Amino acid sequence: MTDDNTPLNCERALAEVYTFLDGELTDEKRRHIASHLESCTTCFEAFDFQTELQMVISTKARDQVPETLRMRIAEKISYLRIETRPNHPDDGHGLSQA
Repeated sequence: MTDDNTPLNCERALAEVYTFLDGELTDEKRRHIASHLESCTTCFEAFDFQTELQMVISTKARDQVPETLRMRIAEKISYLRIETRPNHPDDGHGLSQA
């Protein structure tokens, strides 16, 4: 990471591309990197390529997941939400009684 007042060089900006795309940066750091991307054609092209690549991978992965797996994952997420809810009633088997 860079100090937010230090100008970004291309190496530093490109090192943050994935965290930028994943929304894992503070607003200030996002603005700092966005400013560099606006002024640097080379970095913007690399960023644009990574954005498109991430979209393709996301789409392909979503298209190829079997429906049964999606259902199992959704059920597990629901179960974990119930388990981690503070002060939920518990029957001793880890299941909430709503």
